[in-house]
Amino acid sequence: MPKAKLLLLEDDTSLSETVCEFLVSKDYDVIPVYDGKEAEVAIYETRFDLLLLDVNVPLLNGFQLLSRLRLEGKTTPAIFLTSLNAIEDVEEGYESGCDDYLRKPFALKELLFRIETLLKREFFHTPQARLRIDEHVEYDTATHQLYIDQKIVQLQNKEAKLLKLFLQKKNEIISHETLMEHLWDFEETGSDETLRTYIKNLRKIIGKERIVSLKKLGYKFTLA
Repeated sequence: MPKAKLLLLEDDTSLSETVCEFLVSKDYDVIPVYDGKEAEVAIYETRFDLLLLDVNVPLLNGFQLLSRLRLEGKTTPAIFLTSLNAIEDVEEGYESGCDDYLRKPFALKELLFRIETLLKREFFHTPQARLRIDEHVEYDTATHQLYIDQKIVQLQNKEAKLLKLFLQKKNEIISHETLMEHLWDFEETGSDETLRTYIKNLRKIIGKERIVSLKKLGYKFTLA
């Protein structure tokens, strides 16, 4: 499985280095940045699995940065790592869209627990339990069931896993390799031909235009 990619926004270079070394030792891919603008550029250029954000950083503070991202529809989970410990600060952190708030100084092991817990979640910042795919089709993120005109549509196991992954990474390019790793367990043998068959079947159910094939790159799922 590919390593989870984390962004660390921390302007204290010593702390940044310590956190990076620890998380890399735990098999995470960590990209350190040192001000809010640098973080913003990195988030637009790279797909991260989790954001670790200090608040009092140069150019654009963590609260402002995350508020912008949430307004633009970016749902990447985020943890604030900050010395701001007043209840008003915690409230502002959650209102800006964070998933967790960790006060400094913190134990590296506690940070690891919080990261692992968040990465186990399947959907982030979805306003309703049902995701609307178009005017006729919805997906229930709690029960993982597909509805067409309010009626449940039964999917085969691989097609259900495929749809769930597409919805978790909507509007992102997903490589063939990632799709293969997600659909087939270690003891199973998949193939490009079988993958194309599952995608073809899914297109018949939810609409051909939803799953865009990008030559040599993979596929992208688009919502209405």
